[in-house]
Amino acid sequence: MSLYGRLKGHADQQPEKLAIDSDDFSLSYKQLLDRVDQHVDYFRTLELNPGDRIAFLALNHPDIFVAVFAAVQTGLILVPLNWRLSVDELQYVMDDCQPRLLMHDTEFAETAIELITRSCSDSSGGVKLQLIGQPDTDLASSPLTAPELDQQGSIPEESQPLDQPLLIVYTSGTTGRPKGAVLNQKALLCSSEMTQHMLDLTCDDRVLNVLPLFHVGGLNIQPLPTLLFGASLYLHARFNPVQAALAISAHRITLINSVPTVLQAIIDTSAWDTADVSSLRAISIGSTDVPIPLIKQVQQRVVPLLQVYGATETSPVAIYQKVEDASLVGSIGRAGLHCDVRIADENNVTVAAGRSGEIQVRGDNILSFYWNNTEATDSSVVDGWFKTGDVAHEDKNGFYWFDDRLKHVIISGGENIYPAELERVIRVLDGVDAVSVVGRPDARWGEVPVAVVVGSVDKDNVKNACTQLARFKQPKEIIYVDDLPRNALGKIQVHQVNELVLTVSQNYQ
Repeated sequence: MSLYGRLKGHADQQPEKLAIDSDDFSLSYKQLLDRVDQHVDYFRTLELNPGDRIAFLALNHPDIFVAVFAAVQTGLILVPLNWRLSVDELQYVMDDCQPRLLMHDTEFAETAIELITRSCSDSSGGVKLQLIGQPDTDLASSPLTAPELDQQGSIPEESQPLDQPLLIVYTSGTTGRPKGAVLNQKALLCSSEMTQHMLDLTCDDRVLNVLPLFHVGGLNIQPLPTLLFGASLYLHARFNPVQAALAISAHRITLINSVPTVLQAIIDTSAWDTADVSSLRAISIGSTDVPIPLIKQVQQRVVPLLQVYGATETSPVAIYQKVEDASLVGSIGRAGLHCDVRIADENNVTVAAGRSGEIQVRGDNILSFYWNNTEATDSSVVDGWFKTGDVAHEDKNGFYWFDDRLKHVIISGGENIYPAELERVIRVLDGVDAVSVVGRPDARWGEVPVAVVVGSVDKDNVKNACTQLARFKQPKEIIYVDDLPRNALGKIQVHQVNELVLTVSQNYQ
């Protein structure tokens, strides 16, 4: 059954059941389905064709789910945009995927206008704008959206094929440019069913989401499965730790998905200390290696903390713990119900239990391909196995333990930062002979980027150049050295740069 078919089933069987409670308004399952059908009609009046892209730039809002379900019916491809990125970074994504429509909220109205002013997306006159809002918002109200709605059309129950591309989610690339991972409907269904297995999700659950929905971790680990299994989603537009802690008691929340920095911020509030968390069945957590002290802090409140591992390219669920596994502190769990996982060596050969190697995933949950990037697709998917670039080992009981990363990604506050992005900006500056960017441990963010520079460039010039990137990607420290450690072939030894940064930072503490 399609995503739309599942939503329609819940709307038919429990029309008045709460589907989404957001900061501004709530939608029952019947109201959510009606809004989806309204958007299907609207997309058709814009003469959007199957395969056309629609971009979405907004804080957490129910209409991103509306757009997902409407895209299923029309064959359109949704592109969630990371609002934390700079306009230049967003422009690269827009130019790469060339959307026909940009849906946005009032928070990012100016950004949306600037983006479409720069764009020449298609021969029919560029990108159209659509302002999202309250359920009774007139979809044709935007001055840049001229067609009149035709409400005569009926919504067919037949959805697009399950292998039809549905999402393009951009993930930072190791070359310094983001890559668009294309996920089809089958991948989202597969990941959602593994979420259901991980959490024993039922229609009685009340799920709180505070993570940004432009990430698959925010969109697909809990929120989308919540709607597919008929539960209720409580959606915060943006993260506020006190608001999140209070919501647990106020709504008798049963499930939450988080990342270490977000969860730590919640439990550091006095509101968490006094919150009634007896309704919480579990908290799932991912994005990076989870600190053991954080796990123990949560367990003190008798709440199971379940590690889940995946990537944008795996939709993202691939490995996870169930409640009965939560006592195995530090493990990322077992292979998901509907996918295969192996630990492989550099020749893509499965290694013996106990040996470390690359995590590789195979199943309906992996990406179809990278948008406009055949080379990246061919190098990342080998014989049906997606190569994650992460290192782990499997124990004799089938549990996986995260070891390291092959890709030198920095994870700061749940956001991926690839050193190549910063190095590409810094390297071209006058006075830079060489540069290497690495992560430094940080009590608040987990890691922060540090630039190690060879040359005479002024620190202010480096900082100013990096303002073209999102704030969380900008280096928190710039260290000057006479030379960078290299091997016999001249390749920078990143692990030695890491050691240098740690030594310098400790000397200043």
